[in-house]
Amino acid sequence: MKRLALFLVVSLSGAAVLVLEILGTRVLGPFYGVSLFLWSALIAVTLAALAAGYALGGRWAQRDPRAERLALALALAASWVLAIPWLRGHVVHAATALGLRATVLVAATLLFFPPLVLLGMVGPYAIRLATRSVDEVGRVAGDFFAVSTLASVAAAVATGFVLIPALGVNRLLIAVAIALFVAAGIAAGGAMRATVVPAVGVVLALLELGRGERISPGVLARVESPYAELRVVDSHGLRYLLVDGGAHTIVNAETGSPRQPYVFAAEIAADLSRPHGRLLLLGLGGGGAAGVFAGRGWQVDAVDIDPAMPELATRFFRLQPHQAHVIVAEARQYLQRGGEAYDVVLFDVYGSAQIPFHLVTREAFAAAKARLAPGGIVVVNVETVGWQDPLVHALVATLRAEFSDVIALPTAEPPDQLGNVIVMAANRALELNPDVLGDPVGSLGDEDEHFRVVAPWENRYDPGHGRVLTDDWNPVDLRAEEINHVARLELRALLPDSLTSE
Repeated sequence: MKRLALFLVVSLSGAAVLVLEILGTRVLGPFYGVSLFLWSALIAVTLAALAAGYALGGRWAQRDPRAERLALALALAASWVLAIPWLRGHVVHAATALGLRATVLVAATLLFFPPLVLLGMVGPYAIRLATRSVDEVGRVAGDFFAVSTLASVAAAVATGFVLIPALGVNRLLIAVAIALFVAAGIAAGGAMRATVVPAVGVVLALLELGRGERISPGVLARVESPYAELRVVDSHGLRYLLVDGGAHTIVNAETGSPRQPYVFAAEIAADLSRPHGRLLLLGLGGGGAAGVFAGRGWQVDAVDIDPAMPELATRFFRLQPHQAHVIVAEARQYLQRGGEAYDVVLFDVYGSAQIPFHLVTREAFAAAKARLAPGGIVVVNVETVGWQDPLVHALVATLRAEFSDVIALPTAEPPDQLGNVIVMAANRALELNPDVLGDPVGSLGDEDEHFRVVAPWENRYDPGHGRVLTDDWNPVDLRAEEINHVARLELRALLPDSLTSE
């Protein structure tokens, strides 16, 4: 077999390895969230599979080095990749009872270990086929590893920057399978071409069918953005914005009014500030908080890293252009740019799917403080399991490192259940005018929403003392994992699997 052909085979297999590793976050993210644990599981499974593949491939090549056997390994890997979209639901449900960490590791292993082992076998086998004498083993091996690694680099960049947003998960998996079938055909040469080419034809037909991909009833939109899988679904009169399978925004499907109590608890910051102030909203989501503050006559700047989010908020959640000036940017970078001063900076970027660790540190809150007008307030919305969740203690301690007055407002009862806690911090006393609570309707427009303000304020509390989170020390992922697990169990009780992770 010609070396040029082997170089091409090694390049395609090396590229496929990195594409599969990155795609794993989108295959499993809707079920578990894209967390530190998912990335760790995928990296561990990839490395373990490659190690096993290297060992098996070397021994297989030693016994009977034939190009047809290399082609068989590639074709088997392609077939497994092609089956992943259909396998993942069964695998995830079978592993659910093991607990989040074990489930992520088991699911990643069952879905990705077999094809990655087969791809790991390609390198040693190709080296054996390309080597004519012992003297050239080192050079051939070095060249093959270099080409395979460069192909992996190119694939990693292309996958995140271009392929996932352009093709989506299932189509990209099919494309990887096609590439591996092509590699199998190249490796086989004339001996197996008659069987490989028809297989590629079948896969191409499946790719065409994928373009007409069916969306379950109730799923209004599904977007593979560069940052997350975004899904808009309707169920029982409510509309949900799901980010990597976790609920970010919930509104009344008919009226568009927010159904998450934290939105109205966060609005208390407007009552603690001057009328018609300026809000910096970090995390647009469906735009619920932006709409509430804009309805109070506030000027709202909303920052979201995901370029797909503003369109979804406008199209499905009734966000109007006059309600918010939307800026597509990373939240902490935007804070550190400097510029306008705000009366309130609201952190609404912590979801059950993921808590960005760099946005819960003392350094992040110091950057927010620098953007506050005199007397301004930092507001943090966080989902927790109970009022005394360790995450609340840590956030309060971290905010106290920068602000003199910090309070926590719970939005769920009883105190030990899953719900949101609003933490407010300022360098002044946070005292609410009693008239705001005395009005049975207040500025909100209905009695139910009024009580969503009264209860959090009257239940405000001091969570005590935790350890300050910094850029250097920040184990927030450990606590976020447990909250994520509880939140997803509750969401699955409300929404069918076909809506959350089809």
